[in-house]
Amino acid sequence: MKARKGGRFRSSFKLKRKGIEVVGEWKTVQIDPNLFAEEEFRDIVCLEELTEYKLVSSSKVGKVKERKRKAESASEEGNEDVEEESVVPPKKKKNKDLRSQTDKGNTPKAAETDVLIDKEAKCNEIIEKANCEDHGHVTDSMSSRKDTPKKKKKKVPKNKASQAQEALPSVATSKKAKNWTTEVLSASTDQKADVSAWKDLFVPEPVLQALSYLGFSAPTPIQALALPSAIRDNMDILGAAETGSGKTLAFAIPMIHSVLQWQKSNNSTTRNDSVSKESHQHHDETRWESEDEAEKVTHQQVEDSGAEDDASFTTGCVKVLENVEFHSDDETHSVDSHKKRPLLGLVLTPTRELAVQVKHHIDAVSKFTGIKTAILVGGMAAQKQERVLNRKPEIVIATPGRLWELVKERHPHLSNLRQLRCLVIDEADRMVEKGHFLELSQLLEILNESQYNPQRQTFVFSATLTLVHQTPTRVLQKKNAKKMDKKTKLELLMEKVGIKGKPKVIDLTRKEATVETLTETRIHCNTNEKDYYLYYFLLQYPGRTMVFANSIDCVKRLSSLLTILNCDPLPLHANMHQKQRLKNLERFAERESCVLLTTDVAARGLDIPNVQHVIHYQVPRTSELYVHRSGRTARAANEGLSLLLIGPEDLINFRKIYKTLEKSEELPFFPVDAKCMTSIKERVNLARQIEKAEFFNSRAKQHNSWLQQAAEALEMDLDDNMLMGKKASEQEESQKQKMLKGMKKQLKHMLSQPLFKVLMKTKYPTQSGKLLLPQTSVSYSALGAVSKKQAKKKKSIK
Repeated sequence: MKARKGGRFRSSFKLKRKGIEVVGEWKTVQIDPNLFAEEEFRDIVCLEELTEYKLVSSSKVGKVKERKRKAESASEEGNEDVEEESVVPPKKKKNKDLRSQTDKGNTPKAAETDVLIDKEAKCNEIIEKANCEDHGHVTDSMSSRKDTPKKKKKKVPKNKASQAQEALPSVATSKKAKNWTTEVLSASTDQKADVSAWKDLFVPEPVLQALSYLGFSAPTPIQALALPSAIRDNMDILGAAETGSGKTLAFAIPMIHSVLQWQKSNNSTTRNDSVSKESHQHHDETRWESEDEAEKVTHQQVEDSGAEDDASFTTGCVKVLENVEFHSDDETHSVDSHKKRPLLGLVLTPTRELAVQVKHHIDAVSKFTGIKTAILVGGMAAQKQERVLNRKPEIVIATPGRLWELVKERHPHLSNLRQLRCLVIDEADRMVEKGHFLELSQLLEILNESQYNPQRQTFVFSATLTLVHQTPTRVLQKKNAKKMDKKTKLELLMEKVGIKGKPKVIDLTRKEATVETLTETRIHCNTNEKDYYLYYFLLQYPGRTMVFANSIDCVKRLSSLLTILNCDPLPLHANMHQKQRLKNLERFAERESCVLLTTDVAARGLDIPNVQHVIHYQVPRTSELYVHRSGRTARAANEGLSLLLIGPEDLINFRKIYKTLEKSEELPFFPVDAKCMTSIKERVNLARQIEKAEFFNSRAKQHNSWLQQAAEALEMDLDDNMLMGKKASEQEESQKQKMLKGMKKQLKHMLSQPLFKVLMKTKYPTQSGKLLLPQTSVSYSALGAVSKKQAKKKKSIK
């Protein structure tokens, strides 16, 4: 054999791609019984060897066939399980059964026909129970199975979907898991609302049907102004409207219309050939997306679903086998299929949670259109998102980082962006800020140069799009200095985004930038007193409250402090795992009285229903952040309260915000009952001591354990000086633990005592010594307390 440069590495790489095709049979190897007596092989069931086999080049065939041995040993159990699980299918078992059925397909033909006869018998039962599957794909003949393997695979997920999912035609309603957008989208009980108000806005018929189903009877002002220009005139839109005004549908509906128009024009020539295939694909895609979304929201492991693409599936009476021919066909036609179904709509958002929310809203409105959507965000499995892209969705919702990563990898569906019909940049002022989202500038450079499409529509939306900061005098004194106004800001934004024509500019924001129904208040205090006022507010005014801080460390500290005080907070910040972030958002939306401690990652765009209070534990650094944070409450004409806790270090930021938003009146002070503050301080101070001790102990343990493990690995002795904290004796350690237990016991007793006592002036004892009275204390809401104080103030002035 001739030696070649680098040949060694090449050959090993080739071997990795090779699979084994079984020619003979697995033979049992006899084991000496004495070996089992020594209990060295107690976990072994049996040993088998394979002598007759050959290497094949397709890795996918290898993946299917390497599990043949397992399938044959479990064939009897598999047949029984499939019958039972066709009625109530648990996910994990089903995957195993599907794999075993696949592998049995690779056995000789005689065995295969026996299995198929059993399948057909079971199929009749399945059809009766599932009422013949509404799409009618099940009753295909055996001969057609070989001709169109792709079609049959597309029908797969029907057996895996629940009966409820089969009955409903859309992703939005077939989701297994509930998320924070569900309540917003299903707020109306009227599923046949009158949508005549939308008809003058050129909304497509399938979208009108979805709006009627969702109960959206009338458009919001931003929607009424944006839709005609976008749909009829095909104009670019720059939209600025207050938080909670319905900006998502203002760009989602024109995008859906554009996709439908493209489909109509391109399908006219090939409609007769592709109608049945498109219907198969639509059902498959909606099923897959619902599974993806449910898996994301319920936070299951991504690895379980990884094998589903490689395994064959059974659908009704039809057994579908994956083979080399199927994959080779798929690969040869992949380029053509991507050309036929390009990416038509792209939505870019600054945060992952906002991307998830936008996807749910677009899915709900495109319920009856058959349009497929996909989400590409960080923190989730990239391989799974690539798989979703392989299904060629028309609309992609993404964060810039993950999208740029997949564009660099030259994914086929993202390789040709020239056919992109709609580009949406949500929260655009944040996205194009200097020093943020480097990937976005690279994406925009590609979209506006090499991949430029002159027919592309661009939508730019934000609540603070036209918010202008007053330029400092030192900047204005420089040469060529321009005074920033709304027009200049929008021109700069258009240049960055790449809008070349004259767009429609819609500005519905107030001078103050915040919503009219928002009540803004403040409390001036020292930095170490902020905990007291926060705890006081959460106890006195329970409800759905969001607490914003500027740093992750602050959120972590508050989370542990409020947990000790039995407030059960839910943290949300960028260092958390993405599944945990989504989980906490869902829990917050589900509970009526709950606290969400968050950084500015949740400040923009999130539409969490019925948030009553927003507390700025630290004053935000910019006016935009203040507007967006406060905009999480008082949404869609509801009332809400914003409370600023202003320490000495926050005064500069507070004055800047006050000046930029041009507040005509001073913010009112939030009323605090001074009688309760003494006991509040006692509780919080004790909780701080406990939190400090626990934090130091956990940090020291973590640091020391790491050092000890490293020293053991290097076979070194550790000096006590290297350990964090002195190495305490057992007596000192037990004393510390006793003190900590004592403090916790004392705090538990304090927390059991009522804090807000409502005493009646007249009480008369009875025979038992106690007077049983109904609860007559009137508890005011936070908004009620503020309005009551303002009314008193007005009376005193008069």
